[in-house]
Amino acid sequence: MAGALRIRVLGSAAGGGFPQWNCLCPNCRLAWQGDPRVRPRTQSSLAISADGDRWLLLNASPDLRQQIFANSCLHPRGATRQTPIAGVFLTNGDADHLAGLLTLREQQAFTIYASASVLEQTRHGAFGVLNPGLVQRTPIALEARIDMGLGFSLRPFAVPGKVPLYLESDDVRIGEETDTTIGVEIECGTRRAVVIPGCADVSDDVLRRVERADALLFDGTTFTDDEMIRMGLSQKTAWRMGHCAIDGERGSLARFADAKIGRRVYTHINNSNPILVEDSPERARVEAAGWTVAHDGLEIAL
Repeated sequence: MAGALRIRVLGSAAGGGFPQWNCLCPNCRLAWQGDPRVRPRTQSSLAISADGDRWLLLNASPDLRQQIFANSCLHPRGATRQTPIAGVFLTNGDADHLAGLLTLREQQAFTIYASASVLEQTRHGAFGVLNPGLVQRTPIALEARIDMGLGFSLRPFAVPGKVPLYLESDDVRIGEETDTTIGVEIECGTRRAVVIPGCADVSDDVLRRVERADALLFDGTTFTDDEMIRMGLSQKTAWRMGHCAIDGERGSLARFADAKIGRRVYTHINNSNPILVEDSPERARVEAAGWTVAHDGLEIAL
């Protein structure tokens, strides 16, 4: 019988973390200075459990070793070689969701779950260090319910997105719904959570998917579509990067405003996003709308 579903935020920042190692944007400057209004954050990943003993990672952050160290529920116990981590489920092939797999190379059995196109990225180059005799790669099918054998099930579904940056060609298609960018429904008994760490647009299909979820963890990368351009950090909009901004007519704040959702949490937050500053007007707006801004170590129990 399944217990309570626990979703633990291991890392809540977008690629590069917060502060980003080479950045002095206004937010990062505050973090480097130790300003108490901002909390440092590692790169995006979650851990999910129904019994508190066995955990599934949702994405493998480049900061995974640090995240394991910071979360005692993931520490080895018992045998000489042991881990509570039973597997890793990948929602896309971005480097900030794959690189942590290299941390798990030390002769340990676990399973990687991903779509066929994403799973293919784990078979090449440095990922060859994952012992094929111990690490099982299991392809998943969109819309198929997967019993994880851990007391909960997952149902992956396509969301508007794009291919990873390192696979981009001259013809980059943004917003297509394929197996390169997915969200997951997590079901444990009567409880249901939806996790969508990367999403280019809150489509009507996404709105239908999250309706009446007990919790939603959603892409909070940028507050405005052009914020990185305005700060001189990039020439790309959030849309061009495959992310939906929080603000604006098509922003997630407006699109989810009337949705019937229990707990709503922004995660995968870019270092440029003003909601990272706890007394900012933007932070006040999202909190007034019922959203929590994720931080490392946040746990949601359903």
